[in-house]
Order: sequence, then structure tokens, then C-alpha cells
Amino acid sequence: MTGSEVERPADLRPDGGVIRIGFVPLCDCAPVVMAHELGLFAAQGLRVELSREVGWATIRDKIALCELEAAHAPAAMVLGISLGIGSFKVPCATGLVLNLNGNGVTLSNRLWAEGVRDGATLREFVRSKRKDSALTFGVAFSCSSHNFLLQTWLRGAGLDPAKDVNIVVVPPPQMAANLKAGNLDGYCVGEPWNSLAVIQRAGWVVALSTDIAPRHPEKVLLVRAEFAESRAGEHERLVAALLGACHFCQLAENRERVVETLAGSNYLGTNREAIRSSFSGHFRFRKDRVETAPDLQLFAGPGVNEPGMDKAVWARQSLSETGLLPQSAQLDRQKLASMFRADIYHAAIRVAGKPHHGKKPPPPVPTHV
Repeated sequence: MTGSEVERPADLRPDGGVIRIGFVPLCDCAPVVMAHELGLFAAQGLRVELSREVGWATIRDKIALCELEAAHAPAAMVLGISLGIGSFKVPCATGLVLNLNGNGVTLSNRLWAEGVRDGATLREFVRSKRKDSALTFGVAFSCSSHNFLLQTWLRGAGLDPAKDVNIVVVPPPQMAANLKAGNLDGYCVGEPWNSLAVIQRAGWVVALSTDIAPRHPEKVLLVRAEFAESRAGEHERLVAALLGACHFCQLAENRERVVETLAGSNYLGTNREAIRSSFSGHFRFRKDRVETAPDLQLFAGPGVNEPGMDKAVWARQSLSETGLLPQSAQLDRQKLASMFRADIYHAAIRVAGKPHHGKKPPPPVPTHV
């Protein structure tokens, strides 16, 4: 693929057509799932079809090729697709941050057996094994927080991510299985795929993203810039519905319902305890270590949901520090503001809580898996 502008098929859907939203099975897709399940999309006069995707490359390609109108996606993907990093170059935007935090770094039980307990002991292990094959770590996507978080954690341990380890891309739901099979020595991913490794006795969690980069922007609602402009009213109502779902997911009294819903086969389809670990406020790092982690999943609250300049700059920094941002990229504040659309967010706040006044709300569309 090249970074040239892609010739995209015409979107012939009239205003009011089905909006296809892609998601990857992770705990932080909760606002998208709950907006669908609670009828919040329908209350805004929208027909939405959810499409579960295996990984972020599929989300990227389907957004670029107009096979999805919107997606739950890593914040840095907005910049990545807009710049054509590893994909077609298609202008994209976000009007909503779905959550902050939510990730962890997991290491294999083999490393634990070798005496690794933290970053410092991992560094000593790597130095003692320089003649052997380098350790292999997985990340969920290159243009994502996971790549940045893992590299930041490794540098903090005194390791060079470019020389001391191999970093490969693995879809989130496949991380724990690859760790257990010995294909990975560790990984950085969103929940529940760290907790699943602990439950399956395949690995242990050495760090959470709240320790590495507190309150980092994680997932956003990704759309093509063309969709944001040509279907602006629907887009604002879409953001309004999701903002309501974000507030629902944040409330402690709703989290057990969120866990049960996400565990369904149409969504995450995995162990409820693994999902619950990141929602309960008490996180299991390994079988004999549980600690409080109240901010592991932040879906709403002061400074969480607005796609402001601070979050755009963080996404730009994450790409720059992982070596993905082209030197030719002109990403000044004006350009960043055209992708991280705080104006759309504030427009959506004005329509939030004001259902679309049609004859009757359209029925929800079943999730496509």
C-alpha cells in the first residue's frame, strides 16, 4: 500500500441509512455495545449495525474503503489513516474519546520462572541472554497506544526496543493464546486479554497503562472526514448516543450489567472474570496479587471525552516516539484540530438527551460477527 490518496467507492446511502460501526472485542468497546443494547442509537433516530472485527488492521482497511462508517479505534489511528501510515491515505476525524487508560503489559510464566519480576530484572535477563534469540513482544497495532506504551516501558527498564527485543503485531483476542503457546514472551494490550492470561496461568501482569502514561487517550470514535461533513447531523447524534453510553459505563452500579453484556458471544465471548477484573476496581496482576485499580477504565468524567488538543498532541507524540511519524508530516495545531474535532463533541452535547423526533425509533440492527 502507498500513502497516496485512495480512490474510494461512492457512498450511495441517503441520510438516515444504516451506520455500520466496527469494533474489536475489548473491554473498552463497552460504550459502543451498550449504546446499541440500551437503545441509545435508536433514541437518536439512528439505525446502527455493529460489526465485530478481528483486529485493528481490519478496522483501518474497512474505514478507508467505506465498508464501515465509523469504528471504535485507537486514538493514533486517526492520524495514521489520515497520513497514510501503512495504509491508504484517507482524511479521518474523531468527535469523541471513548475512554482513557485500559491497557497492561503482560509477561510469560517462563520469564517469571527465570527470575523476572519487573523491568529491572527483565533487563538483567535480556543482558544475560544476548547470545540467544531476542525476546518477542506483541502489540495490538503499530499506530496505537500499545506500541508506544510497550516501548516506553521497555525504555524505562533500560532496554532499547529497536535492538533488544522483537515487536510484532498480534490481534488482541489472540494474545493470551500466543503467550501460552510460547510464540510471545510478553505483550501490551487492552483488557480483558491481560487478565485472561492470568486466569489461564499463561502469564502475569507487570504494569498497567495507568502506571506508564496516566490518563492517556485510548479509544475514539473514528470516522472518515467525508462522513463527518456529508452526514453531520447523524454524526452529531451518533456522538450524543455514545456519550450517554460512556456515562452509563462509568457508573459503578452499571458495571456488572456491562460485564454480563460484553461476555456475550456477539461481543467479547470470553471469561466473565477476565472482563470483570478491569471493571471492578480491583485488578489481579497474578494469581496471588490483587491491587486496587479504580481508574483502569475511565469512560466519562472531567477531561475524558472531549477530543481536545491535548489528546491530539499525545497521539502525535506516540507516533513520533515510536518512529512512525513521517518527517514530512505537517501536523501543526490547525491540522490536528481538523482531525480531533472538539467542535463536533460540543455540538453533540447540545443534542444529547434530545431524541430524534421521527414517527418512531427505527429497530436496532443485529450485530454482525
